[in-house]
Amino acid sequence: MLIHEAFGEGATIEEAFENALKELNADENKDVKKDVLELPSKKVLGLFGGSPARVRVWYEEQSSESAVDFLKNVLVAMGAENVNLTPEESEDGLNIKVECEDNSLLIGRHGDTLDALQYLTGLVANKGAEDYCRVSLDVGDYREKREKSLSGLARKLAFQVVKTGKSVTLEPMNPYERRIIHTTVQGIRGAKSSSIGEGADRKVVISLEDGFKPSGDRYNKGGRGGKYGNRGGYNKKDGHRYPPRDKKYDVVEKSEPAEPREPRSDLKGAFLYGKIESND
Repeated sequence: MLIHEAFGEGATIEEAFENALKELNADENKDVKKDVLELPSKKVLGLFGGSPARVRVWYEEQSSESAVDFLKNVLVAMGAENVNLTPEESEDGLNIKVECEDNSLLIGRHGDTLDALQYLTGLVANKGAEDYCRVSLDVGDYREKREKSLSGLARKLAFQVVKTGKSVTLEPMNPYERRIIHTTVQGIRGAKSSSIGEGADRKVVISLEDGFKPSGDRYNKGGRGGKYGNRGGYNKKDGHRYPPRDKKYDVVEKSEPAEPREPRSDLKGAFLYGKIESND
């Protein structure tokens, strides 16, 4: 709740109210209230003493109203055409959906312009307010699309870190976007995230959890041609031949059991397969 007020003086109460209303510059639709602070007093013998009337005029305004009015004036000054603002108040604060002919004008590069407008609108909404009001702006569902994009990127990079064990540093982001990255990475087993840098250069680093072994190691113990190698191989223990591992997947599926090998007909093969009897 914001209170707009102004004070006025005049030889009469009516004149004092007129001066105060001019200074207040309130819209005709506003419910302006008036208070008389001091009555006028006449001069003695028309020459000495006396004092003018002093009054106060004021009206109350919701934070959403002042924020919307401010934002609309700024957008018009920026050259935005056919602007439509839809404010929605919730427990989290004030959400304002903006629609205009050129959304890119209000979004800017990576949402920089939108973030600046949101910050300024938040300052206006909280000026003189007792309780903090969190303001969020969205143009053409940009916030929702950006959140899905960042969440997908965070998942992809987190799985990459878990597989390779190598940390990844993202580009600088604002607090809202960094929060999306942190929340997504928390759901990936083996990955963790932290922030480095100051101010506009603050960025997120995705790294491997302490004590967690990269998953890529468990699939390369057999070397290039072993049981879990990239080129596949034959395993005598279980009688299965393993196909080359597809790089897209981490799981190697077993193929059908390999056919038994025929005994070799040469002398070396005969010794190997017990075809030559001993003379002892």
